[in-house]
Amino acid sequence: MADWQWLKRLSKKGTQSQQFRRNPPKQATINETMEQKEAELISPYIEETKSFIEQMLGENDDFVLREFCIFDLYPAFVMYFSDLVDKQYLNEHILKPLMLTSTHEQGKDSRPLKEVLLNDTLYASEGRTEGRLTEIVQAIVQGETVLVVEGLEEAFLFSTRHVDKRSITQPETEQVIRGAREGFIELLGTNLSLLRYRLPTPEFRVKTMRIGHVTKSKVAICYLDGIVNPELVKEVFRRLSLIDTDGIIDIGYLEQFIEDNHISPFPQIQNTERPDKAVANLLEGRVILLVDGSPFALILPTVFSQFYQTVEDYSERFILVSFIRLARLVALVFSLIFPSLYVALISFNPELIPTEFAVAVSGGRAGVPFPSVIEVLIMEISMEVLREATLRLPQQVGGALSIVGVLVIGQAAVAAGFISPITVVIIALTTIGSFATPAYNAALALRMLRFPLVILAGIFGLYGVMIGLILIANHMLSLKSFGVPYLSPVVPGNFQGMKDTIARFPLWAMPKRPALLHTPNETRLGSDIKELKDKQKPNNTLDPIKVLNSKGEISDGAASPNHSHSSSDHID
Repeated sequence: MADWQWLKRLSKKGTQSQQFRRNPPKQATINETMEQKEAELISPYIEETKSFIEQMLGENDDFVLREFCIFDLYPAFVMYFSDLVDKQYLNEHILKPLMLTSTHEQGKDSRPLKEVLLNDTLYASEGRTEGRLTEIVQAIVQGETVLVVEGLEEAFLFSTRHVDKRSITQPETEQVIRGAREGFIELLGTNLSLLRYRLPTPEFRVKTMRIGHVTKSKVAICYLDGIVNPELVKEVFRRLSLIDTDGIIDIGYLEQFIEDNHISPFPQIQNTERPDKAVANLLEGRVILLVDGSPFALILPTVFSQFYQTVEDYSERFILVSFIRLARLVALVFSLIFPSLYVALISFNPELIPTEFAVAVSGGRAGVPFPSVIEVLIMEISMEVLREATLRLPQQVGGALSIVGVLVIGQAAVAAGFISPITVVIIALTTIGSFATPAYNAALALRMLRFPLVILAGIFGLYGVMIGLILIANHMLSLKSFGVPYLSPVVPGNFQGMKDTIARFPLWAMPKRPALLHTPNETRLGSDIKELKDKQKPNNTLDPIKVLNSKGEISDGAASPNHSHSSSDHID
């Protein structure tokens, strides 16, 4: 009986050990530990602080903990990630001053140790103190150097972050003939400096916040105080504070979280790589968002007319710019409706085509085995695939592929009777028209909408085209960007805003900021238009008649022979 009980207890222990091996006790993760220690302060005994930070970061091979003594009395240590800091700055401005201290220097100063170190000993320009353990760990992983001293309940944090960066170059996505040749890069500090040197005014405000449980990405909200509507700034902060995610890798993540309509194909927030474009929008009363690690900025709010405007539009004279802008609009409409219009006319209303042209089209389509709608859809899909392949390939190969794809494949398809020549021309013109739209995301939306329009045209003809355009217009009328109607200033109408929509009026004829932004300071010109015209009347200082009159060589509007002779000698 005793042996049986002993065997039962032994088997029970074996079962428990197997369960322990299958389900070991759950250890607290780093995030859980950080949450538990969120409100905990640094202990004056550095060994406790040291053990906690080594528990959090000690397993990393690039984590450095250097111990030494200050004034030969106080044990201390610095912590940093070796790949994230500027080692020369760390050695010369932090470690060297601390290690050269002596007991004699400390005895001459009666001030507290913290004040002596921060104000007199250390040379670092950006230094602060922090008492919470979790903030110290976060500062280390962000590239700062932390100094902990025995007996002090606060640690010293120094900004020593140094990450290799690419140089400031011309933006690849927004090429201009006349304009600045610099663009944003991935480092937030450099991008803010590009904005600040263009806006040397105390009204320029930069507010930062961190978003993302893991990445804790630094987001900068930029605006001009006194020009921007304060309610707009509050709404931007509110939407950003509601973002609850692990990380923000790029500015596009923010755009998807804060836009008004998440299922619309049309972009409701504009992005740019150009600092001059961002500054121009700040002066109009908009808000700029920047993210550390992204070379793009978000402009909000945004209306549809901004997507076919460029920075160059304001550097050239208004007559030339208005002509170019009208050409862009024609290309935009062309790229949207041209294929569907072709399908509707060929399939349902050939009588609307001139007779000679209809004969040429029918001759070209002889032998093509597909109806026009299938033919256009095949060509559109082929062009999209070719375009995507060109973008993803290396630059040296991509250019050759686009030429080969357009010339060889198109010619072979026509020769094989697979596609009619007129269809190739229609798709080529449509593709060229889509390239004329300056904003890539807006052009992408129009390219996507071509497919449902072509299908509607193949089913209902011109009625289908009209139904599709009405649905698109109705959808655009319903869109808003931070409360601003998407088709402003056309709908609702505003004459001052229309001066910079389809065409562009002279700069002196646009004295007001866009009314759709409801800025506190609406005026951007110091004088009204009449006063400005009077001030800007040309004064022809070097007019020959005025010059000769001022010298007394011409009198009563006519010159004597002697005077004319002397003046000609003078001119010679």
